[in-house]
Amino acid sequence: MTKTNSILKWILSILLVIVLALICYLYTSGSFEQRASPKDTISYKVNDLTLEVFYNRPYKKGRDIFGGLVPYNKVWRTGANEATTFSSSLPITINNKKLPKGLYTLWTIPNASSWEIIFNSKQYPWGVDDQMKPMRDSEFDVLTVKIPVTEIDQVIEQFTIGFDNLRNPLEMYLAWDDTRINIPIIPN
Repeated sequence: MTKTNSILKWILSILLVIVLALICYLYTSGSFEQRASPKDTISYKVNDLTLEVFYNRPYKKGRDIFGGLVPYNKVWRTGANEATTFSSSLPITINNKKLPKGLYTLWTIPNASSWEIIFNSKQYPWGVDDQMKPMRDSEFDVLTVKIPVTEIDQVIEQFTIGFDNLRNPLEMYLAWDDTRINIPIIPN
């Protein structure tokens, strides 16, 4: 009976170590973390073209967004937390300007009537520095386009980036509060 008890204790000890290791892994990987601005990745694929955007999705929570929380005429990290990234497997054209295939950080400068959309070749660990200033280094800007603002009738509670393939050309859109930006994308 003592040999059975010692084997059972040994098995329980091993199981306890495995459970503790799993809990530590889940905690350090952020699986237990409830983020105020959840991470999201969206993608679009047709033939050889794959587009992908990684970003964080803040909520409106009753706040004034554009011209308030997100000031006009200042660089915005286009989401929250980590810098938003955009990748394309092929060269594309946006507003008659060419963007080589690759991985970019996506920055914007919102304004009441139009936004500047900036594709930057440098990868940043976070979207802002310790003074809450965007980490973007303009020296690495590859493409900047100006896109008109579209006001929408409904309020979008959570910042959303998506692809609209029902339009021709394909559009990537940014939508939050009562604002939508439609960015036309044409594969080269």
